[in-house]
Amino acid sequence: MGLVLVLGALALVLRPTPPSTTPDPAALAEVREATTGGAQTLEDILRRQQGLPIDDSFRRSQLDDGTAAGMAQQLGTLGGESDSEVWRALRYGYDGVEVSAGGPVARVLMQDGGMTWLQFREGPLVTYGGGLLLGTIGLLVIFYLLRGRVQLDYEKTGRTVTRFQFIERFAHWMLAGSFILLGLTGLLVLMGRLFIAPVFGLEANALILTVSKFVHNNVSWAFMLALVMVFFMWVWHNIPNRTDITWFAQAGGIVGSSHPPAKKFNGGQKIIFWSVILLGGSISVSGLSLLFPYELPLFAKTFAVLNGIGVPGWLGMGAFPVDLAPQEEMQFAQLWHAIVSFVLMAIIIAHIYIGSVGMEGAYDAMGSGEVDEAWAAQHHSIWLEEIKAKRAESGTASGSSAAPAE
Repeated sequence: MGLVLVLGALALVLRPTPPSTTPDPAALAEVREATTGGAQTLEDILRRQQGLPIDDSFRRSQLDDGTAAGMAQQLGTLGGESDSEVWRALRYGYDGVEVSAGGPVARVLMQDGGMTWLQFREGPLVTYGGGLLLGTIGLLVIFYLLRGRVQLDYEKTGRTVTRFQFIERFAHWMLAGSFILLGLTGLLVLMGRLFIAPVFGLEANALILTVSKFVHNNVSWAFMLALVMVFFMWVWHNIPNRTDITWFAQAGGIVGSSHPPAKKFNGGQKIIFWSVILLGGSISVSGLSLLFPYELPLFAKTFAVLNGIGVPGWLGMGAFPVDLAPQEEMQFAQLWHAIVSFVLMAIIIAHIYIGSVGMEGAYDAMGSGEVDEAWAAQHHSIWLEEIKAKRAESGTASGSSAAPAE
């Protein structure tokens, strides 16, 4: 449902749907014909200025209608078409418009969704997206001041178990490192004109954004590769089970004096995992659409499916637009890409907090891959018991320094 709401919001932002009180187009056409001979009325002009849909068939019908007089004198029309007819053809993507290169997609020389996209991009997207990140950091600071660092309840045993193998840590750090680079460069590209250019100048901003775009486009492949690796290595450990109910009931040990049992991944880690997989996958798909906009359009087909299911009616909306120019596809993809990225960045900031200053011994799991048995018993007791059972089956001495984990 969250996906549907966001898609619906994007559709409303870039293509406002007509309100329920929209006049009957046939009635408007009759009024137009009676009052202006078929040309636009004052109501048409006012609705266009407010960003509301209008019946523009009267304008489309005047494309190449041969009504312009030929050029007989210096101030006559050129080539049998007036300036208004030429601009009308450009505005409505008339097939008679020819371009020297670029194919059919290059025929869209004008489309009026760009300004709405820019205003949303530099307004609500920056405001609410930036507020989400700063708010997340602020809440974590407050939580740290109130709760402090989660400490070990028992003395370390000096015996360790292998929490993550090298290949797992490699995939994790490639995923984490690439995502941090993608997040930083994405923020620079999104906010550079607003915050960098006024301070350092346009040339410095252009250089920073050029480098950021190069890094962003190329590091994205490492992110997608790591995302696939992490999914196949850990998906079976992240299937929800009954132990997660207990973990959430105790808020991971924050509520009560005991620590809830957990397998290799607890309930909170499973939320992180599926957030990364689902949101990261969505970011990757929209990113591919932005890299190859003419080959991988997404939203016209998605909106058609949603319209067929009847989703707009559930939300009290008009039908989502399905006749999208390539530029409109890119605008939808960019906004979706940014919105989902902001949500995932907020989640990852919380994950970084827990894995660093928030919990004693947590970094060791992805640092060296070895964790003390006391830490494992406190946070992943079921997983530790499974490891000990496998040690006993294999005849490994209980006092050995390390044993591999699944």
